[in-house]
Amino acid sequence: MIGTKRTFMKMVAGALVASTGMTGAALAQDMPAPFDNAGDVQIALVRYLSTGDFFQAYLAGVEAQAEALGVDLRVFDSRQDAALQADMVDQAIALGVDGIIIQHGLTESMRDAAQRAVDAGIRVVAFDVNVENESIPQIEQSDYLLGRMALDQAIEDNGTDWTAGYVYVPGIAPLDRRDVAWQEIREENPGINEVARFGTLDNPIANSNANQARSVLQANPNINVVFAPYDEFAKGVVIAVNEAGMSSDVSIYSADVSTADIAVMREPGSPWKATVATNPAVVGEVSVRALAIMLAGGDPGAQVVVPPTLITQDFLNEADISNMDDLSSAMPQFQHADVAMTDWMPLPPR
Repeated sequence: MIGTKRTFMKMVAGALVASTGMTGAALAQDMPAPFDNAGDVQIALVRYLSTGDFFQAYLAGVEAQAEALGVDLRVFDSRQDAALQADMVDQAIALGVDGIIIQHGLTESMRDAAQRAVDAGIRVVAFDVNVENESIPQIEQSDYLLGRMALDQAIEDNGTDWTAGYVYVPGIAPLDRRDVAWQEIREENPGINEVARFGTLDNPIANSNANQARSVLQANPNINVVFAPYDEFAKGVVIAVNEAGMSSDVSIYSADVSTADIAVMREPGSPWKATVATNPAVVGEVSVRALAIMLAGGDPGAQVVVPPTLITQDFLNEADISNMDDLSSAMPQFQHADVAMTDWMPLPPR
């Protein structure tokens, strides 16, 4: 999908002035070039993955921060087509955008496309894709910590001797970083026995992984822990575990969170015991802010990391958390991350 929001952004900029009580001149005075003229800045979000609650929330965060800055946002969605994503980067270059956010993708297809954007004088940031370019900041959720914290909780709950299933698709930067934690944990704890590895990013992701998990559980009924470090993976495993009548025998540990995930984790007898996450909307906001800092002549740093938080099933039940708003109230770090911030940077309304 490709959409232009120039007129809408100008309307939002006006609303921002009204809501803050600032005059247009004062707002312009407080915003450095090129943000001193609302709607004059164009940025593109070029997406590889878009299916699932995480990516919808991430997009909402990108849109909200873009609106707060008064920029013209264009969204390109390749739907997991690597060649098309590279073409979409070229489309954004041809449109003459000022900045590009590359969201996920494959290194081999994004490396050259990202370099073409840089060569064209366009500022670029990359979220959860390694484009192997020192001039492009990497936005991430500390994916290693996402994996490590979930696995530490798995050990706390289950000890150091268990039979594991592992959901993993190699070649995707955040999953590769989380895999480092999995390999590390297994090396430290030889009693953890991985008997099955599976996973797919075929749409719909949760249902496709449920299909694979059914076969895995049938072949390996002794599995008692599944590490599924992406919430769509976890939802698929939950479906298969419940259908197999194994919900009291299998514990699932994941990464990422959404309102739908919270509902699944809180179902009576749910096998999904814990996840580690940042608020994907906040990560989307941070991605735009990092790009904006570059456009204003600043440097957000080579790595822009949003710290994650452990969320257990017990905590959700004890605090009666039903949705992301409840979670944000109980965990202030889910409302805002003080990352990629400047004195002049306007935030979306809370």
